[in-house]
Amino acid sequence: MTDLLVVLAILALAVGVATLLIWYERRYLGLLQERLGPNRVGPAGIGQVVADMVKIFTKEDWVPPFADRAVFVLAPAIVVGAALLSFMVIPVTAGVVVADINIGVLFFLAMSALAVYSIVLAGWSSRSKYSVLGSLRAAAQMVSYEVFMGIALMGVVVQAGSFGLVDIVEAQRGLWFAVPQAGGFAIFVIAALAELRRIPFDLTEAESELVAGFHTEYSGMKFGMFYVGEYIALTLVAAFTVTMFFGGWLGPWLPDAAWFLIKTFLVINVLILVRATFPRYRYDQLMAIGWKLMLPLALLNLLVTGAIVLARA
Repeated sequence: MTDLLVVLAILALAVGVATLLIWYERRYLGLLQERLGPNRVGPAGIGQVVADMVKIFTKEDWVPPFADRAVFVLAPAIVVGAALLSFMVIPVTAGVVVADINIGVLFFLAMSALAVYSIVLAGWSSRSKYSVLGSLRAAAQMVSYEVFMGIALMGVVVQAGSFGLVDIVEAQRGLWFAVPQAGGFAIFVIAALAELRRIPFDLTEAESELVAGFHTEYSGMKFGMFYVGEYIALTLVAAFTVTMFFGGWLGPWLPDAAWFLIKTFLVINVLILVRATFPRYRYDQLMAIGWKLMLPLALLNLLVTGAIVLARA
């Protein structure tokens, strides 16, 4: 019963935070870009989220007649399911984690890789040229940056001596890995933004080029699942970044869970700030940055980390 309550609490927290982020990001972007965010429905526009949810739930659930219906309906569920499953290995505190497995890092990478299937299947099943182009971009972008993300995380794994996320947090009691692994941290954040398909890496949607990219033909609740799934993934990446590089729940004075939530909130703010600041890259620039810059730097970071650990052994 206790394990079930922990599962339900973490899932409710993830979905709840993602829902609030829809409103928070729009208000925060309005502040950063000197314009108004939602400010009419409820205090400070907080009711806009409820209005959007009502609209999504009541909108016609339409499937294009030329689409592959079964795959078209399944695709949005994959992206939400993969993100929620990843939360099972994220430790909020030492005692609040659904699955404290010794391959937590690999599990996270495996679940994030599943998101590729969602985007590719959504584009392919739509049978629309814009959707197909968006899904092809997604396949190349996400598969490529998944490589750099994994290599960047290996520096932390080598220093901690474990793939388990609880062990990695405990290894940061003296010093956060964001300091000795500053290079790996920078590479991870860039790769994570590409995995999230957010500006400046939103080439899979690119409304000025592809209408709405892979989800052009989606509407109603199925579009809503893609939309909410993006914010669940944003929360997941922030929580994972805190776990790997900023000491997870470790901190003085406040309860462990409070430190974890505060750090996660600050990382989310930085990721939103990046969206508000940088313009979208061209597709050739995206791939060039990945293979010509990110890959050599990630391998160099892993090589230097390994040499230092061996020298200290």
